[in-house]
Amino acid sequence: MMKTRQSASAETMQALMLQPYDDSGNSCGSSVVSDFAGTSEDDCAIQVSDLDTESNDGRSEMLQCDIGDDCSEDQVDLESCTRLRSEEETQARLAVLSYEQICRLNDVMDETVSIHGRGNFPTLEVRLRDLVEIVKDKLESEPNSGGAGMRVRDIRLNGGAASHVLAAGQDQPYNDVDLIFGVELTTPRNFDRVKAAVLSSLYDMLPDGVSRKRISTCSLKEAYVSKMVKVNSASDTGDRWSLISLGCARGRGVELKFVDRMRRQFEFSVDSFQIVLDSLLLFYRCSGTGEGPPPITENFYPTVVGESVFGDFQEALHHLQRRLISTRRPEEIRGGGLLKYCNLLVKNYRPAHPDYIRSLERYMCSRFFIDFPDVGQQRVKLETYLWNHFGSGPEEASLRHSFLLLLHDVVAQSTVCLMGHERRQTLQLIKGLAWQVLYQDQQQQRLVAAAQVPAAPPLVIANGVLYAPIVGMGSPGGPCQFCACGSTWMTCCST
Repeated sequence: MMKTRQSASAETMQALMLQPYDDSGNSCGSSVVSDFAGTSEDDCAIQVSDLDTESNDGRSEMLQCDIGDDCSEDQVDLESCTRLRSEEETQARLAVLSYEQICRLNDVMDETVSIHGRGNFPTLEVRLRDLVEIVKDKLESEPNSGGAGMRVRDIRLNGGAASHVLAAGQDQPYNDVDLIFGVELTTPRNFDRVKAAVLSSLYDMLPDGVSRKRISTCSLKEAYVSKMVKVNSASDTGDRWSLISLGCARGRGVELKFVDRMRRQFEFSVDSFQIVLDSLLLFYRCSGTGEGPPPITENFYPTVVGESVFGDFQEALHHLQRRLISTRRPEEIRGGGLLKYCNLLVKNYRPAHPDYIRSLERYMCSRFFIDFPDVGQQRVKLETYLWNHFGSGPEEASLRHSFLLLLHDVVAQSTVCLMGHERRQTLQLIKGLAWQVLYQDQQQQRLVAAAQVPAAPPLVIANGVLYAPIVGMGSPGGPCQFCACGSTWMTCCST
């Protein structure tokens, strides 16, 4: 009897594994949801995991009592397929950093950032790792001690700094340091707590010798915060996040982003990287006690995980190393994506799929004019972007001019959502900014050239005689060329 039962169970499981299914062009997940309309997802997960661990007898009983009339064999295969696909997608998003990448990350965290203040407020000089620890402690401290009383899920390095860390062997410059703090922002009160925690951190970072009697949180906000953004969607699936940008001068700033939910966290694959810093921060804390591990070496370093919210870490890393432009769901990219795209093009990036780039440009142009419909808003956005993403050197000035010319071409070729006069106004605005940038660049070059010309020696008057210096016409420091005019006067020379 037992042998017959085991034989039947084996035949049943073999038929279950070999039974084909037709998803009719849909994903496995969509088919499972429609078929299991009356059963919870957790129950199905428990059933499949039990099927994987029980004996053959248990499998037969599970098929008869749990699946039976409610679930067919095809549906169990679909559930397993969905779970496997979800696990594969999760694993594809993650990667463990190598020793060289961790060394670059350690250099970034040890770098001293300068938070410039307005007016008489001093510049705050602080290591990035110390800044992260101070803000985290303020967020997690109790409200009666000046903290926010919130739990920080994780801390991540994002944006250009993360790309700089992962692009081993390449020079990948970055403008700002973007940090993401995972917190809960379910109520407006939590947004206020986050803001108070950041301002309290700035207060603690003031250098010694600064009189703090008359310094309030309002004055700290005006002095050190250049931008504050709060997004609190009323829907259950909407975005909830806050951004506080520190630093009021051109240069490398610090952007603190506090995220509860954010549907779109990247624009292109090359800026989709996030590096989880919790293990590295724990390593720093253990090292600082004097009894912890030694500094980072090739034989001993923390395990740090990176993630690409683009969806495939290795593909995004390939795009970064090959300087390729690629994205997914371009209709979700906000208006600044057009400027980011032109910035990548001017820095010698090229499209990963040239045949797809024209439709991508149309999407980004349409979204730009939806978010910035007025010419005045467009001017403010362009001037702010030029200020924040380009430096003040001669090379950066040349890039600014090339960027505006490239943006002019993209808007002229790919704009399909504007009327004729609106399109001409935008193109005239971009062209005017390009001429302005070019003029400023030429004026700067003239000032630099004038500063390099040596000043002429002064005139000398003695005994009523005016003595003028001999100004050389040749190269400075060159040999004198004596005059061959045969004059009996003092021999003259010119250089």
